[in-house]
Amino acid sequence: MLRLRRGVLAQLLSSPSVSPLHRLLSAAAPAAPCISPNPSFAVEDYLVRTCGLTRPQALKASAKLSHLKSRAKPDAVLSFLAGLGLSTADVASVVAKDPLFLCAKVDKTLAPNVAELTGLGLSPSEVARLVSLGPDRFRCRSIVSTLEYCLPLFGSYDNLLRALPRAGGSILGSDLDRVVKPNVTFLHECGLAACDIARLCIHTPLLLNISTERIRTAVACVEGLLGVPRGSLMFKHALQAVAFLSEDKITAKVELLKKTFTWTDAEVGIAVSRAPSLLKRSEDSLQRMSEFLISEVGLEPAYIAHRPTLLTFSLKGRLRARHYVVKFLKENGLLSRNRDYYYAVKITGKEFVEKFICPHKEAAPHLAKDYAAACKDEVPTRFRFT
Repeated sequence: MLRLRRGVLAQLLSSPSVSPLHRLLSAAAPAAPCISPNPSFAVEDYLVRTCGLTRPQALKASAKLSHLKSRAKPDAVLSFLAGLGLSTADVASVVAKDPLFLCAKVDKTLAPNVAELTGLGLSPSEVARLVSLGPDRFRCRSIVSTLEYCLPLFGSYDNLLRALPRAGGSILGSDLDRVVKPNVTFLHECGLAACDIARLCIHTPLLLNISTERIRTAVACVEGLLGVPRGSLMFKHALQAVAFLSEDKITAKVELLKKTFTWTDAEVGIAVSRAPSLLKRSEDSLQRMSEFLISEVGLEPAYIAHRPTLLTFSLKGRLRARHYVVKFLKENGLLSRNRDYYYAVKITGKEFVEKFICPHKEAAPHLAKDYAAACKDEVPTRFRFT
């Protein structure tokens, strides 16, 4: 194993991609010897001139590196990063995020991590991406066991990569035995298949970091307050919506929905069970939706409750623009007054144009242009009815 680690390190340091940085480090070596501690070693200047940080970034980072008396260890780390293929900008980003990365041990931590992660099937570029996303995690040996467990859990490296920025890289530092594995086990007990857990964790990766007890509380809210049973198609969506909300906040949001749309208890239950993301909408957003759909479009509250997806669409770019088109067509006798509004907004933009714009090119040649303007929140004169 030691021979493997030395081989990996030697390969990294001898890589052609290291040469520009190597030349830079070699040129600076006479002025700052790497063999013995240099009392005059200026950390802040090193961060600016060698690592590419801005002066404000260097000033902030140098506070964590005040113990450095030599450039020996940072030089080795920079050579390691260059060997992985990180650009100058990537290196600067890594050091700015985690200044202590410059103090990591290349031979005992960084190079072994590379060797073992490539052994798991990751390419050098994928390993480099991990370093960029979570440098503080990469300088820990535990990242290998974490990745070994998480890769099958997420289904692929790409899926994991999508989740990491949303969790701030914290997945890589999660306690596998005390947090992650118990959470996954409980989610399985809730009836979620491996693919469901993967999708849930991609969109809400912090579920892997919170306590299992907190997830149990969230599941109780999903079943009790929202009336969404385990095993239903909407269960994982509801869990995603309430996972980080307290019971009090969920109750308050339910009351807000009832008041804003004048829904009964049964109607709000139907709406939230079909569109749990409503619990994440702001009071202002919900109020504007209510005023438009009820007051302007003329929809009944019960109609909206049974079609809560309406409230997840863009008011400016979709709901309002399509309402203008449908109303214009009806006012001019080009569309049946019984044509359902929900159908007009749920179909894709391409389908809407094909079904509501194209058939009326001769009767309303300006309609396509007016619709395009309405999608930009502009209201053409022809769409204004008194």
